[in-house]
Formats: sequence, structure tokens, C-alpha cells
Amino acid sequence: MKANRKRFETILLPGGGSVSYLIYADLYRGEWQEGLREVFQKRYLYDLSEFKDELYKRTDLQWIKKAYVMHLMMAWDKHYYDYETGRFNWQEFQQRGQKWYGGDDVICLWPTWPTLGLDQRNQFDLYRDLPGGLSKLRELADSLRIYGTKFFVAYNPWDESTRSEGHLQGLADLIKEASADGVVLDTKGESSKELQQAADAVKPGVIMYSEGMAVPKDMPGIISGRVHNALYYPPMLNLNKLIRPDFSIFRVAEVFKEKIKREFSLAFFNGYGTEINQFAPGHPEWEEEQYRFLGRTTRILRENNSAFTSFDWTPLVSTLRDSIWVNAWPARDISIYTVFRPKKTIYTIFSLKPEGYKGALFEIDQEVGYHYVDLWHHEEIIPVAVNNKLHAQVKLEAFNSYELGTNNEGSVGCIAKLPQLLRVSFRNNHLSIEAGKGTEIRLWTGSPAYGKEYHALTREKHELFLPELIGRYEGKLVIQLFDGDELADERILEIKPGTPRIISTSQVTASSSTVSKAPIGMVRIPAGKFVFKSTQGDAFIPYPEEGEGEYSMKSFWMDRTPVTNQQFRQFLQATGYRPADTANFLKHWINGNIHPGEENFPVVYVSYEDARAYATWAGKRLPTEAEWQYAAQTERGNEWPWKQTKPVKRTTQYVTETLTVSAIEGINPRNANLGDGKLYAVGKYPRGVNPYGLLDLTGCVWQLTNDIYESGSYRYIIMKGGSYFKPSSSWWYVQGGPRELHYRQALLRVSEGFERNATVGFRCIKD
Repeated sequence: MKANRKRFETILLPGGGSVSYLIYADLYRGEWQEGLREVFQKRYLYDLSEFKDELYKRTDLQWIKKAYVMHLMMAWDKHYYDYETGRFNWQEFQQRGQKWYGGDDVICLWPTWPTLGLDQRNQFDLYRDLPGGLSKLRELADSLRIYGTKFFVAYNPWDESTRSEGHLQGLADLIKEASADGVVLDTKGESSKELQQAADAVKPGVIMYSEGMAVPKDMPGIISGRVHNALYYPPMLNLNKLIRPDFSIFRVAEVFKEKIKREFSLAFFNGYGTEINQFAPGHPEWEEEQYRFLGRTTRILRENNSAFTSFDWTPLVSTLRDSIWVNAWPARDISIYTVFRPKKTIYTIFSLKPEGYKGALFEIDQEVGYHYVDLWHHEEIIPVAVNNKLHAQVKLEAFNSYELGTNNEGSVGCIAKLPQLLRVSFRNNHLSIEAGKGTEIRLWTGSPAYGKEYHALTREKHELFLPELIGRYEGKLVIQLFDGDELADERILEIKPGTPRIISTSQVTASSSTVSKAPIGMVRIPAGKFVFKSTQGDAFIPYPEEGEGEYSMKSFWMDRTPVTNQQFRQFLQATGYRPADTANFLKHWINGNIHPGEENFPVVYVSYEDARAYATWAGKRLPTEAEWQYAAQTERGNEWPWKQTKPVKRTTQYVTETLTVSAIEGINPRNANLGDGKLYAVGKYPRGVNPYGLLDLTGCVWQLTNDIYESGSYRYIIMKGGSYFKPSSSWWYVQGGPRELHYRQALLRVSEGFERNATVGFRCIKD
């Protein structure tokens, strides 16, 4: 190890450049970490015997550590001021940036070079002569700060031949009059005590920003600066980030020349920001596409700032594939932030494989209470074993091979190890979200992006009915927990296209809880635990799946039998109800009157809306499928309503065997209508009663539930119980007759008139 460390130290170049991969390829991970701390963070590449970090600790200067996007703009740029219209356009520029990349953290206005020296005016005079003067510039700077954007001015130390004015006093006056938040130090890679003191005398929080990258010996005097696009050979590491991870670096990018996703990617890979130099004219048609890519990288940087300023980061963790590099960024000490926040780790990935990559890449652990999320694609990561060690599976996008060697080459990825703070469950289109810690929950349809809206929730428990929140949306749901502006946890759900999702809701009725006051014609269903399982016939149009599982059921009342013609007539007489769509309404009645002798037959030729209208009038409601099935099956989950048979022993002269008389054998004309095609009066089959006292649960009429599902292009109602009609010449028919209590049948919705038919009725419940 000693020899390796010596080799390692002697080849490093102070002030920039990259580290040769071959030098430390043979170092174990722990030794590499030790060498990193020793050489970069303790010896500072031998440029300094100690590092005075007073500037880095100043609370008023901390804001620059959370800044990741900066624009440098010349004063004659139309995005600042339009000569023809006389309009200032910074507000529109910032609003556009908000949609594309989350807006600028800093904008610098540059009115000096290359016009400085044309006459005797000095650099400060040129600021004073801008349209509206310094008071207008101050007004514009204040408008930027509304969006969270700081304002920088430029300082040209080489300006010695124009009108004489003391540099320190001139800069201080400019900062004061323009209300500047920082200064770009043109041509300088360092600041000075005098410059910082001149700014401090005006206002707190003024940042000195070097144009050239500060070498280690100058870094104690300045906490931010730019790095030019000089990292072209693997591994693309910046030495300043190794020395001081909290040094605020911005990688220079010039968007007008060519596509430059590589510049944004490497800034992201190294955990620092981007300075978009807009000095050269021109805005190509692909500008928005590039800016939106910057928005994806910048979003991750901003939301995980505590990781990207951590001194514990590990560059170039070992990977299973060449030409793919990974940096590991554990979040800094939690005591700096809220006391509850567990440590998270962010892994940034940069790839030069134009064909893309999908598979295991780097080793991870599986710590209890943590999980892994792909923050680039917003997908849950399931670790895989390689050589008996867990590895993260990654997915890296392909890019055009002809872009290799250009500023648009490469692709990025990001994996996060996050504490499991969100508790999420999803069933029957109902989403339950809760987080015991944090400040805000955000619910996104699709991947988070600047310019998109999200639903903001408090961290307390929420029971959400998704159709009311996201309508008919199908696809990815991303649920994020934030602690302030930091991502604390993320969960992802996927609603596959065509998945049946319930869209109906139940309204609670007036309570009737006392047994002695049982509503007429109803029986009490006791509270209990119930395991809901279902079966169905043809599933060409999919049936819902996610609703199965254990339910805790509350007590309720249920109609002993389906609603009859006579009961429905009472409703009509009391209300004068008439549906908007009258097609097939009560088609079996004669001129609006019940056929003689059928008063106690189940009412049919009614729609879902007709049934709900009756239930509302009666102070009741339609049961959900789970409620209907629980009441029918009881806690025991009986397959059929009547008393279930028990195993019996039968002895013959040859053998003694145990027989279980199946429930199917119990279906006979004494228990239910077997499908003879003839409707009958309710209560005809008393032997078919279930343990709770319900009659006509099967083989009578299909019974509407409250549950309406949307399955992509279609909607349908769930029905239960089978019917008296059983077509038998083909399996392509809906399979009627008496059906098991767990069987479900879809009633496809076209119109009220279309769904009214001779085999569909309903019964009600009351809370």
C-alpha cells in the first residue's frame, strides 16, 4: 500500500486535470478511500500546510452551496433588454427557465468586455449607463429574487486605462446601487481579502466567483468558481471537488455552438453546477431539448444537496463494466439538518457505451429499513446477486455512436439508497399514503419534471380516491417525501394501461345500529374479518385484481331479499321518479303497472342509476362487491349460501373411505333455481338461506353492486349471484344460473337503456 500511495501522490497535478485510472486500479476500496482523505483533504496536494475555512463556515455565504444553474448574459442580449421595444425581458427569461430547468440560481449581467475601452468610460460607468441606470438594474434584480434568483455583476481587474476610479470603492458602490449578490472575477482564479471586505462592508452574503479554477493555495480565499470543459479523458474527476466537496463549482457550457449534453452530464456526475455562458449570439432549435435535459440532472442535484457537498463521497466505485463510471455520495452528517433524517446515499453514473446498458453494475448492501430507487427513470430497484454479492441493477440510455468524441456524448443514471419513510398501499383505486416524518409529500403522474404540476400533501396519513385526483390517467405514479427542499424518500406505483380500476364511491347512510330497531325487511350483518377472493368467467376485458386480500368489515344492515316490483312502485309513487334515458325502463310492466301476481318478483329492467335513486329514497345504498360477498359468504368464506356439508365416513365390504359431500352436490331445486329461465317471487327457496338470514343470493337475479370499474376504454359494473337464466348451447354465453358467492360478472356500460335487462336486479344495505 505504501508504494501505491507514493505513486499516487507523485502524479497528481495541482489545480485541475484528471487522475489516471491505472494508478489506483490496483487499490482496494478501503485503501483508495484512505489515500483520497490523506492526499486531497489533509495535505491539499502539498500546496498548503493548513486550510483556513472561515469563508466556508460563514452562514451568509451558505446559499451558493445550493446553487446549480447560472447564466452569464451580456447587456445587449435581447433576453435582458430589447432595443426595438424598449422592454426588459428578464422576467420572461426566468419564467421560461422555470419550466425547462427549474430556473436560474444566479444570473450575471455583463456590459463591459468586449466594448470596454471604446471610450474613456470605465467598467462601473458602463453599468451606470445601462437603460434606466442603476436604479432600474436594482429593480430588475429585486424581480429576479422573487423567483429565488441571485444577481451577479462582473469585475474586470485589468481595467486600468479608462477613467480613473478606485477599484475597491467602485465595486462596493456598484454592489450597493445595483443590490448585487455576487461578483464574477474576470480572468482571475482567486479572490482577495480586500475584495471580500469591500463587498462585506456593503451587505452580507456577497459571493466572489472566480473565472478560472482556483488552485489549492487560493481556495481558502474563495468558495466558488468555474471549471472549463477540460475533462475529456476517463475518469472525469475534478480535483477541487476532491479537496473541498463544499467548494461550489460551475462547469462552463456554451449552448449556442453545438449540443452539449456531455457538459451537463459531467457536472451532474461530479456533483456540481453549470454555468451557461450566453455571450455568443444564437439560439438553435434544439435549445429547449438540451435545457430540459439539464432540468433532469439539476433536479436531482438540488433535491440531494446534502449528499453532493459531503466530505465522505467515494469517487469511482468498482463496477462490472468498462466505460461506465460511478461516484457514491453519502449524505452529510444528519446533525446539520433535522435530527430525524437517516443517512441516504446517491450514486451518480456516467456511461460512454452508445448501445446503452441494462443489468448489474456495482456492489451495494441491503440494510434493513432502506431501499433503492432509480432517480433517473423513477423506478424501484431490486438488488441482484453476482458472485454472492448484491449489486444494483441499472438502466442506462443509448445515444448515437457518431456522437462519441463530441460534447454530446454519453448518458447518465442515478441510483439512491433511501430510508423507508413513506408507507404506501394501493387497492381498488384507493391510495393510502403516510409518513411519520418530513415536511411535504408530493404525488406525481409520471416522472417528476420542471414545468409539471404535482399534488402537494402534508405528511400525515391520507386516504385518496385516485379518480378524483388524477382522472383516467394510466401509468407511473411517483410519491416523494421531502424534508424541506431535500428528498427523503420515494415510492413508485405503476398503473398498467387497461387495468380495471374502481371509479364509484359509496355514500354513508343514516345509521340504524340497534338490533331491536331493525329496518323492515333487512337483516344485521355483524362486523368481522373477511378474506376477499374472487373468480370470474371470460376475462377478455380484464377484471380487477388488486382488491383481493383481508378486509376488516364494519357492521351493516342488508335487504333480506332483492328489491321487489312492489317496493319499487312505492318509490315511484312517492317521488315521481323518471329517468332521463327511459329506454327499457321497467319493460316487464304493462303500461306502467306490475303484471298481476308478480308484485313480489325482483324488480328488473332497471339501470345502475335507477337502483341508486331507489336506495337514496329508502335511506340506503348499493353494497360494494366486498360488502355483498362478505354478507353472503360470512366470515367463514362459504362458497354457497346454505349450510355447508361436513365430511362423513362410508364403509363398504371392501373399504372404509371419508367422503366430503361437495357444495355443488347441494345445489338442487330445494336450495335455488338451477337456471330454468323462470323468474319467481323472492323467498321461494327458504332452504337457500345463509347463516345471516339472507335469501335469494344465488340463482335469482344478477345483483348490482356499487362498484364501477374503468378499464382503459371501457366501464363496467360488478354484479353478483348468478340468475334464473342459464343458456347452455355454448360456453361463449355469459354463464348464468346459480353462481358461487365469490363469482363476479361484469355489466358493460353503454347507456342506461342498454344495460337494463330481464336478469338484473339489486338489493340494498344501510350503515
